[in-house]
This record gives sequence, C-alpha cells and structure tokens, in this order.
Amino acid sequence: MKTLPFLFAAVATAALALGGGAAVAQQGISKSEIVLGSIQDLSGPIAAFGKQVRFGMQLRVDELNEQTGGVHGRKIKLVFEDSQYDPRKAVLAAQKLVNQDKIFAMVGHIGTAQNLAAMQVQFEKNVPNLYPITAAREMYEPFHRLKFSFAASYYDQMRIFVPRLVKEKGLKKVCTMYQDDEFGLEVMRGAEAGLKSIGMDLAEKTSYKRGATDFSSQVARMKAAGCDMVVLGTIIRETIGGIAESRKTGFTPVFLGSSAAYTDLIHKLGGPSMNGLYAAMTVKHPYLDDAAQPVRFWATKYKTKFNEDPTVFSVYGYNAIDSFIHAAQKAGPNLTLDSFIKAMESAQFPTDIFGSAPASFGPNKRQGSNDSRLSQIVDGRWKLLTEYVKP
Repeated sequence: MKTLPFLFAAVATAALALGGGAAVAQQGISKSEIVLGSIQDLSGPIAAFGKQVRFGMQLRVDELNEQTGGVHGRKIKLVFEDSQYDPRKAVLAAQKLVNQDKIFAMVGHIGTAQNLAAMQVQFEKNVPNLYPITAAREMYEPFHRLKFSFAASYYDQMRIFVPRLVKEKGLKKVCTMYQDDEFGLEVMRGAEAGLKSIGMDLAEKTSYKRGATDFSSQVARMKAAGCDMVVLGTIIRETIGGIAESRKTGFTPVFLGSSAAYTDLIHKLGGPSMNGLYAAMTVKHPYLDDAAQPVRFWATKYKTKFNEDPTVFSVYGYNAIDSFIHAAQKAGPNLTLDSFIKAMESAQFPTDIFGSAPASFGPNKRQGSNDSRLSQIVDGRWKLLTEYVKP
C-alpha cells in the first residue's frame, strides 16, 4: 500500500509530460522537416496552370533544401493533390493533406471556388491558407487569422481598368462574358463597379459553365447588343475561344481580361487573333529573352530543370514558397502556428526580380498588396502598358 502514492505520482508525471508534449507539438513540423501542401489542377481544364505553379514551387523548395539545408535545419517537403478544378475534389484533397499528410500550411492552392471549399476543412485544424492562386476578395475577406493573400483582387483590377479604357478609347457599350462561379462573378462585379463610377452600366451580361468549350451563343448576344468592349471573366481556353469566335463572326470589340487571362498560353495557343487583348496583371511574364539579366538567369534555370519555358504562374508558385521561407526564417527555430503568423504580420516583402509590388500584412490586414498594372498582347507577346495603379 505504501507504493500507491509513488505509482500515482509516476502516472501523474507521465500524463503531465504527455500533455505538455501534445501542447507544444505542431502539425507538419518535426526536427528535420516542414510539410507543406498544395492543391492544383493537374488533369482538368486549367492543368497547364497547375503544372506551372507546381514546378515554380518545387524549384524554390529544391533551391532551399540543396543550398542551405532548409529553414533553421528543417527541409521543406511539398505534397501535391489534384482537384481537377472541381471544388468537391478540392475538399477531398484538403481532407487528405490536413488529416493524413498532416501539413503545416496550404500554399498556392489554385482556384477560387476550390479554395473556398477547402478552407473550411483547413481552418477546423488550424492550417493556414497562404498565397492562393486566385485574386478573389474572399481570399482575405472576411478577416480570418489563417488567410494570407498576395494578389490584387479581380474586383479592383476591373474597377480600375474598365473605366480607364472606356475613357481613353471613347467606348459606348460594355459587355461581359464570365465564368458562372465565384471567379467570374468577381470580374463581372468589378466591371459593374468601375462603370458605375463613370455613370455607365453593362449593356449585356452573359455567362458560361466551368469547362465550356462553345461560346457562339454568348458572342452572338454581345454582338447583337452592339458592344464595343467585352470584359472577360475567363481563363485560358475560354479567353481564346471567346475571342476566336468573335473574330470569326466579324465582332471586333476591345477585349479586357483579368490576371487570370494574363498568360503566355493565350498567344501561344490562340495565335495572331489574340493580338490586342488587354489584361490586368501584377508580375511580368518571364520571357527567356527578358531584358533583365536576373530574370533571364532564373528562366534558364527553370527550363533546364523542367525542360519547358517558365510562365507567370511558375513565378506565382516560386514566390509563394519564397514568402513562406521568409516568414518561417523570421519566426525562428521554434516554428509554431502562432510564431509563423506573428512573423507574417510583421514581415516586409519587397519588390523582387519579377517586379512584384511590395507587400505587407498586419494584425488586421490579410491582403499583401492591391496594386495592379495593365498589359496588352502586341505582336504575339505581352507588353507592359502601365506601372502599378492603386484602387
């Protein structure tokens, strides 16, 4: 009986030790590794973007792990899942990454509807959503401590550049063709807000379902409305398909897309008929013959590793990981969710070699920058037309 107090004490000590261990344990963090997850479209309608983001992310991770051995002695491990650009599959992917792979953070997840669906799974387990590859306002609004978005919003891109082009070109009727989901609606709403600021309304609004390939009815409606400008809430093939159908029918308005349409795939796949397309954007496309030597060097390194030219989506992926590294280093050797968030809120992200706008977050600020620029396809490549403009 005399041994019972000692047994109780031993059990209590062990329980305290286990409880203490559980309290300080951080999902996705070990002595040697940081596990990050990312959901991409790797086999769906924007698989080209998904592959480019993945390559950009992997390049930065490989640089870190090979050159410095990681962040404070921890190498980064990337785990990718395929959503096929389907919000339902994004939920399943998030469940796997969060519950099985035990990721510390979700980084560079592509797609608006897909992020909105997956964030519900992540936030239940305190997994932050970093630098999603979408410029929807929902990526930083309403405020949530686990949201961090780098992009100028689709809404504000259109709110800036729609009225600007209307005034510069003396346009009279503006239409929109947009994807019937959260992404396309953000573009359409931004166009509406921009036109309202100059006393105009959209003359025609026409939408399409995600994954559509035929845009003849949408183009016919806009042509019948006599629109001299079309705001495109489109991505790759919808941008190409909508413009190609318009050219075929003799409908020649000014076309303006969001940053989702700012990709070299538009002019590579669409050919000369894509000349003249405007798009809002932030970082420039990294052409291999870029005038800036650091960009040429980076682009050559990327092509050597992956045997294809980099794109602006490669840059998005690369920068997403680079920003994570910056904050994780700032957080110090004892990396936890709280120390990481504190580091993100106090870090400054300066302009990089790709021309990203300076970014910063704060205790009540979850959008790094809302500045955007305007480019146009001229002679088969994107030409920068403006410097950064604030909403």
